Amino acid sequence: MSARFARLLRDQNTILAAVILAGVIILTISSSGGFLSPISLETFFQFLAIPIVIGLAQMAALAVGQMNLAVGAIGGFAACSAAVLIADFGVPAWLGGIIAILIGLAAGVLNGLIVVLTQINGFIVTLATMTILSGAQYAIVGTRTITSASWPEIAAIGSARPLGVPLIFWIAVVIAGLLAIGYRQTLIARNMLASGGNPLAATLSGISNNRSLVTAHGLSGLLCGVAAFLVLASLPGANKSIGEDWLLSSFAAPIIGGVSLTGGTVAVLGTVLAATIVRLVDSARAQFQLEPSWVNFVIGAVVLGTVALDRVRTRRPATRRSRPTPPDAPPTAAARAIDPGAPA
Repeated sequence: MSARFARLLRDQNTILAAVILAGVIILTISSSGGFLSPISLETFFQFLAIPIVIGLAQMAALAVGQMNLAVGAIGGFAACSAAVLIADFGVPAWLGGIIAILIGLAAGVLNGLIVVLTQINGFIVTLATMTILSGAQYAIVGTRTITSASWPEIAAIGSARPLGVPLIFWIAVVIAGLLAIGYRQTLIARNMLASGGNPLAATLSGISNNRSLVTAHGLSGLLCGVAAFLVLASLPGANKSIGEDWLLSSFAAPIIGGVSLTGGTVAVLGTVLAATIVRLVDSARAQFQLEPSWVNFVIGAVVLGTVALDRVRTRRPATRRSRPTPPDAPPTAAARAIDPGAPA
């Protein structure tokens, strides 16, 4: 029982849940209970949906040992493109929302194809994509803001409150649940994790690493497109600033949630919990009237500390395995199995 309790305390999700609970208690006390008011909670969950989705988008790329630096650029370009099509060209709002999602998917697949065809690291490819799409976003929307009055059907999704909780948050939760099931049950997801964990072993097993890379980047782009749709639903308008502050949050959620930078792992629940922590930090900034730069400082420090701790944890078992065996030490069980005559 004590061993099980000790393992529970070391579990990443348990630690993250404890941090969330502590954060909620601190914010509730400091606000004299105002943080738990219905309006405050609605606002909290309203602005939690996007960090969850973009965190999952980055997780999809990290799972195959890649990075997607264009998360914000893809989402911003997709949202602004849909807004321009709806407002300036009379495209129906529902079709514009679908186009935003498809633009994200196409951008992700294109990233994957470029990585596969050029054999250039995804870091460089998505860095270039980020620059190109950011320029394209400004080119199509300029300095204006297109108000959400142009797409009332999509805005209605953002204002819906089933069970007193914003609908866009429920959408983010459903997406997380589908990803959790997909990564656990589907063959294509297992292939992506195999390619991310050990590409050579995956190739020897008959798995196409190229297909895994394109699929992972495509999934990442698709989720960026979904985030763009949620932005159109929740914000009063679309402009060139959409997506500018997504990059750090997209990395913070999966890394703090337990996803390895080297690939081969996913942590859907951990990513959702870590995104909640990032949102709590932002709420604390508003509560204590701190400078916005402090949020980035705290999140960046936590990400750096999480990566350093993960490196320490992964190196420790390797150090134990590589430690030489003393000459007078008894043979291991494996050695006795090979040579039954070896002394015990």
